Amino acid sequence: MSEYASKDAAAALDRMQKLSSTVRDGTRWYVRYQLVYGCAAAVLVLFIGLLERPYGVAIGSGLWCVAITGLSVYAARQRVARRGFGWRHGVMMTCWGLLYGAVLIPGTMWFPGDPAWWVPGALVVALPGLIGAYLEARR
Repeated sequence: MSEYASKDAAAALDRMQKLSSTVRDGTRWYVRYQLVYGCAAAVLVLFIGLLERPYGVAIGSGLWCVAITGLSVYAARQRVARRGFGWRHGVMMTCWGLLYGAVLIPGTMWFPGDPAWWVPGALVVALPGLIGAYLEARR
């Protein structure tokens, strides 16, 4: 009887290792998601800040909508997400929103068209996605 139990245990352990490998390989998509999100956020800020109104806002918002739609479709098609994905994604989005507001509000009021404000601001707004991608790649 113990012979059957050890075979079952070995098979279960083998199955667990295969599933773990599948999940690990299947969750790499989120690194790409965050990289694209960070870069798209930087481009949005640059368009809004450096191009004349209303062109910068219109072009930036249009590209942002295309990027977010593409990322949403991409994320919906993925089969696996790591444990804690929702929490980490929520933290990234919250940080991005706070930084976006902190760059956009003063920038549109006091620094319209000033590259000295908007280029570093775009890099700052991209940080949540880029840092998130780095941290996710290390997992």
